[in-house]
Amino acid sequence: EVQLQASGGGSVQAGGSLRLSCTTSGFTFDDYYIGWFRQAPGKEREGVSCIRSGDGNTYVADSLKGRFTISRDFNANTLYLQMNSLKPEDTALYYCATGTRIISSQVAVPSSYDYWGQGTLVTVSS
Repeated sequence: EVQLQASGGGSVQAGGSLRLSCTTSGFTFDDYYIGWFRQAPGKEREGVSCIRSGDGNTYVADSLKGRFTISRDFNANTLYLQMNSLKPEDTALYYCATGTRIISSQVAVPSSYDYWGQGTLVTVSS
């Protein structure tokens, strides 16, 4: 059974940093994407960043480049999202997700992903 467990959310002031973690288990896929999505109140879920198994290609939403960095510790089966220079508009519930057979043009589309962890809340105050 594939399981993802996100953690690391919290409350910070604008300009601060947080690192989210997503521990994973039960993976039997050879080729997959794993990444982060977020959903702010009243808004649709959106892709934040993801990484592909194997070649390690990454995607980061254009609006977040330079502030958010995705990484992975294969030995620890953990995915990370380092978030710097946080802004109030980054406030959202952050989810980790994984899926297979995702084409590159769809990596930021939530419906492309098959397995989801529970969200971890990030609140950024001004």
